Amino acid sequence: MSSGQTIGINPDKTLNVPDCPIIPFIEGDGTGPDIWAASVRVFDAAVEKAYGGKRKIEWLEVLAGEKAFNKTGNWLPDETLAAFRKYTVGIKGPLTTPVGGGIRSLNVALRQMLDLYVCLRPVRYFEGVPSPVKRPQDVDMVIFRENTEDIYAGIEFASGSPEAAKMLAFLQSEMGVKKLRFPETSAFGIKPISVEGSERLIRAAIEYALREGRKSLTLVHKGNIMKFTEGGFRDWGYALAAREFRGQTVSERESWILSNKEKNADITVEANARAIDPGYDMMVPAQQASIRAEVETALALWPTHGNGQWKNKLMVRDSIADITLQQVLTRATDFSVIATMNLNGDYLSDALAAQVGGIGIAPGANINYDSGHAIFEATHGTAPKYAGLDKVNPGSVILSGEMMLKHLGWDEAAALVIKGIEGAIAAKTVTYDFERLMPGATLRKCSEFADDIISHM
Repeated sequence: MSSGQTIGINPDKTLNVPDCPIIPFIEGDGTGPDIWAASVRVFDAAVEKAYGGKRKIEWLEVLAGEKAFNKTGNWLPDETLAAFRKYTVGIKGPLTTPVGGGIRSLNVALRQMLDLYVCLRPVRYFEGVPSPVKRPQDVDMVIFRENTEDIYAGIEFASGSPEAAKMLAFLQSEMGVKKLRFPETSAFGIKPISVEGSERLIRAAIEYALREGRKSLTLVHKGNIMKFTEGGFRDWGYALAAREFRGQTVSERESWILSNKEKNADITVEANARAIDPGYDMMVPAQQASIRAEVETALALWPTHGNGQWKNKLMVRDSIADITLQQVLTRATDFSVIATMNLNGDYLSDALAAQVGGIGIAPGANINYDSGHAIFEATHGTAPKYAGLDKVNPGSVILSGEMMLKHLGWDEAAALVIKGIEGAIAAKTVTYDFERLMPGATLRKCSEFADDIISHM
């Protein structure tokens, strides 16, 4: 009979984790079984070493993907969703996206059905991992990627379809849209970005940054072009930080205003406005008045933020998506926590993973910070040509499990996982993806790499 217990949710939305929690897992498709067999041994060893048998995870296998289809005829059985709902926290390997019209990505389906609105992607460097950049050690970022809106909402109409024709007629006749270049052959996609969806994502990012002692939160967007969706995300983020975290945050522009006052106590409001916005003198009077009002609002923070107090606050800033992809390469230390929408986060998280050694060691999680539900996952694909060869790097699932252990509050076990990985990489006992790029490295199988990690705990 099972001795495991269900993870509960406390009134303050924190987890109530028993000493023997039941955690459902999906081993995954393709290389998933190899990776899971290695990873689960690492998790169990870390928990045993950290707590001496006082804590233990009871693993519960649930089905999704090819294994589920072969056994049940269903790619994502209802029982699997029910298990993740009941037991609160779970973990999964890579899943195949079924080929065929109308069948969604299983990963997307899990996120949407459980309303896992945060895709959490921490990116950091492990000393010795091969990297294509000169200073990979400068990368230490945590990306909060919105998981339910933007392109993941899946609102599209194919070129030439009756639905596209209806959309075109609506845009032209009802909305007065004239600027479509090739209207008759256009496909259409709708990009919903809501106040509520943006705020809960940004709120979670701010709370994380404050809890972890991070120095900044950057809102990444393309609001210079998409003013009401991505620009709205930026504006709502600044407003939320000022409204709910006023004593703990400072915006970048507020820091400029306060710094100007600190350097020159007699600076006028207009001179301060001109200093923070070089185009001030070319603005119309209404625009100038808006900048002066911004200065006055920031100066009203003087008792709590002035005289350098703002330097100890969480800096909230924003960055255009395209320049962000450049600056994470050229000025990586400027970024700490990033909050962004779905598509931007997709590009950014994979690009950053490449800087620190590749997606093979990139962890991820999908979390609802309100309900407490979370699924930790491999961020890479199934790599079916390597299935059953005991060859691939299990690092993505292992590091996702480390995130899961921290999420449970089992920090000691999580620290042992990191210690083990650092030791194995430092000893140059690594899987083929690293071995071929590391002079003097010893090639290890997937299972052997897990052995090495455990030995270095």
